[in-house]
Amino acid sequence: MGIMNLITTGLRWVLDTLFQFTNSYGFSIILATILVRLLLYPLTLSQTKSMIAMKRIQPEMDAIKAKYQDDKDKLNQKMMELYQEHKINPLGGCLPLLIQLPILWAFFRVLRDTDFGEAVNFLNFWVLNEPDKFYILPLLAAATTYLQSRMTITDNQQSTMMIAMPLMIGFFSISLPSGLVLYWITSNVFSIVQQWYINKMYPVQ
Repeated sequence: MGIMNLITTGLRWVLDTLFQFTNSYGFSIILATILVRLLLYPLTLSQTKSMIAMKRIQPEMDAIKAKYQDDKDKLNQKMMELYQEHKINPLGGCLPLLIQLPILWAFFRVLRDTDFGEAVNFLNFWVLNEPDKFYILPLLAAATTYLQSRMTITDNQQSTMMIAMPLMIGFFSISLPSGLVLYWITSNVFSIVQQWYINKMYPVQ
């Protein structure tokens, strides 16, 4: 059994188990998402500490970029030296996202291949394995992605991503199963609350 089949089978079992308590696959998706994010918390905490450290050295980063803007090789060298001096891994934030990608794909496969019967309806409003015909979930996906991006982007030069990413997520969410978009929204809300808590515990000095 391949790793994706293993993740998909495990996720289906988790949703079925949670359904026994919630009697709703929509709420099961929400609870499963929270469970996944709690399991990823140690990685996320490490990622967030790295981002806070990068915010602290932002003035030094801006000074280096201004000084060596015409010499890309020297710029990259000085930036790496700065990261090493402060023990920062600039790619540390990628790991939680990379881990979530197979989980996102597993949710898609479960929603595509599983017959949920009448329980496929969530709050008598959304059909979990069909796109949201009211566009409410895509709008929420875009809005929560924007809020989450505002709390995590450290480089001012990445501000365009804060607009482009939510628009892209909202656009793709229009054609994705509502259950998958529900997972994304729940994950974003969890990230926003988690980021607020971590920022409070580890303020930028």
